[in-house]
Amino acid sequence: MALTHMTGGNEPVAGSVDDTPVFSAQTRLLVVAPHPDDETIATGLLIQQVRAADGEVQILLLTAGDNNPWPQRWLERRLLIRAQDRERWGRRRHAEALQALQRLDVPSQALHALGLPDMGITDCLLRPDTAVVDAVAKAIEQFQPTLIAVPALADRHPDHGSAHVLVRLALTRQRPSPPVLTYLVHGRTLGVSSVEIGGTSTQRSSKRSALLAHCTQMALSAGRMRRMAERPECYDRLPAQSESARALPWQPPGWLGRWLRLSVVTESGAQTWRWCNAPLHRDDHGAYHLTSLAGAEDSARFVRLAWDLHTPWIFDYWGWCEI
Repeated sequence: MALTHMTGGNEPVAGSVDDTPVFSAQTRLLVVAPHPDDETIATGLLIQQVRAADGEVQILLLTAGDNNPWPQRWLERRLLIRAQDRERWGRRRHAEALQALQRLDVPSQALHALGLPDMGITDCLLRPDTAVVDAVAKAIEQFQPTLIAVPALADRHPDHGSAHVLVRLALTRQRPSPPVLTYLVHGRTLGVSSVEIGGTSTQRSSKRSALLAHCTQMALSAGRMRRMAERPECYDRLPAQSESARALPWQPPGWLGRWLRLSVVTESGAQTWRWCNAPLHRDDHGAYHLTSLAGAEDSARFVRLAWDLHTPWIFDYWGWCEI
């Protein structure tokens, strides 16, 4: 499918670096958002441009964003956050997402919530079964998108990187799979993105208005949220044939081995080892390779390296790679 865009205005719009995407009434955009507000920060202009071309947009919201205690403590003047408090907070954030989408010209019925645990997408993905992948695959099959926007694999928020893996595994069941644009919210872009959406002044204003709808997140982080939302929307196209690495990109010091976990996820499920027990060998250049892997015939294989420790730092240090 050729990507196209129409802005519905007379102002120039920043298109892609390589070729300008064009949207039409046949465009069916699926935005995969790990939390309420990601849809606005990362794709608020993209959504509006698809809608301006009379295309259809759906949002697959993976979590309710309920595991976000500090803004809740601040706004509700409470220290202890109980399960029922989190549920209420999740409902509040869901309502904010609906309001934000309304300001982006997206109807409320376009929001589909999967109900995965906030800060727990990785744990769902690392289960031996494929239930969470099945759920995402079902949502994609039901909507039949012509274009999907997903978090980048390199995004340092664990829910974002794992969301990428979820969608990629789900797409192995779609033949042919639709084009995919990846967006980065947490982390630095490497090089020039293949698509950049600038938007008209009206679209940028609507995006700012949609961001304000997420008032729970603006309470303590308004400046950071605005900075992220004001950045140009940059996307990378996922190539039809991914060029995966043969070696793992990490070379952690040996003394860390007992505190690290290596996980491999394929279409068939997940496996996890402590780094010191993982099926690895080092080549002459010091790079690590997996020596054996169940489900080696699978077309999509993703590897994650993580601390086996509880720390207050939520972002991934090593994260995911594709092999």
